[in-house]
Amino acid sequence: MAVTIRQIAEAAGVSRGTVDRALNYRKDINKQQAERIRKIAGEMGYRPNRMGRALALSKNHIKIGVLIQFAHTAFMQRIMKGVDAAIEEMQRFQVEVIVKLIEDNDTDQTVIAMEQLRREGCRGIAMVPWNEKKIRDKIDEFAREGISIVTVNGDIADSERICFVGQDGFRSGCTAAGLMAEVLPLNKDVLIISGSPANTSNSNRAEGFRKEITKIRPDVKNIYIEYAFESNETAETICRKHLAAHAETGGIYLTAAGVKGVCKVLEEKKLTGIIKVISNDLTDENTEQLKKGNVQFLLGQDPFSQGYRPIQILFEKLVDGHDPEVKEEYTSIEIKTKYNL
Repeated sequence: MAVTIRQIAEAAGVSRGTVDRALNYRKDINKQQAERIRKIAGEMGYRPNRMGRALALSKNHIKIGVLIQFAHTAFMQRIMKGVDAAIEEMQRFQVEVIVKLIEDNDTDQTVIAMEQLRREGCRGIAMVPWNEKKIRDKIDEFAREGISIVTVNGDIADSERICFVGQDGFRSGCTAAGLMAEVLPLNKDVLIISGSPANTSNSNRAEGFRKEITKIRPDVKNIYIEYAFESNETAETICRKHLAAHAETGGIYLTAAGVKGVCKVLEEKKLTGIIKVISNDLTDENTEQLKKGNVQFLLGQDPFSQGYRPIQILFEKLVDGHDPEVKEEYTSIEIKTKYNL
């Protein structure tokens, strides 16, 4: 029986992504660690068959589609770095990757882009979806036609997608709540500023945060939630109006973009450090606010893997016929302060 990436990862005590980087001689891994992993893989009897794959693909041209929403945001641009790395690798095997970018969360445009990828001959699609019936129905329709779908960053778990790659949003929200509980003064309100209610990653983070902070900090008076839809300007407006109406606010948790807008308001009102701020994503904009002390904690989620792994999963499915080993491939929850950037 063939040795799997998962078995090698367990034996080496590392993630599957790290094993993949080692076995494919990529640059973004420590040289000594890569050599150790390759040694373990060899001892376990792992034998790559890249040449065989390349020969097979030369006879049967394969296309993989990628569909990214909110493509203009800093976080999605980081996902695109993983996509670009996967595209470069796929070129070695004569696999064409077709990318469609959507600037916002337009459901109709998403469905149109999916249909375009089908017409262009894609047999697998990695996509950032919204939890909308039209998109769920289209995923199920594609599955019946033999087109494999991997959801990225956000998920539609009750669809016929073959795998989800992204952070466990609920656990991420719980983690943020645990951090907030350590720094939030007693008897304060908390504001959650989320991205879009249709993005399950955002909604799961908000729900995880709400449930956990309620459990571990029963003194919290009120928990409010607003939606900024990945906009700093909207987050700024929300924050300004909320603080005018709720003077007892002691903490703000952002599940997505909007940190810059929130911090602008806190600086103006001289509330920096008084109102505690926790947010997701290690973008340049967010880390700058962390360095300045305007944000207490940031939670990373490995966007590179979210761009790279779905294409690799589809490649293995289309070329080898291998189904993903798991239905949910969760990326890391990385905690950063200004002291460990």
